[in-house]
Amino acid sequence: MARNVSILVRFGARLREKRTNLGLSQEAFADSCGLDRTYISGIERGKRNVSLLNIETIAKALGVTVSELTQGL
Repeated sequence: MARNVSILVRFGARLREKRTNLGLSQEAFADSCGLDRTYISGIERGKRNVSLLNIETIAKALGVTVSELTQGL
């Protein structure tokens, strides 16, 4: 992905890719994170600036480390 694309968009795309690879809907994934589906949607669209605490929560729900989730962004 091009570096001139917002980090929010790149992170959202990474999250969507990992979530869909697990075969999870936004709703099912949000439930597993304890977050709202609309919040996950906003992240995936690059509209939300995610806190470190929520990045850690998301990484755990995906079964990856924060480092793996953010690698190359």
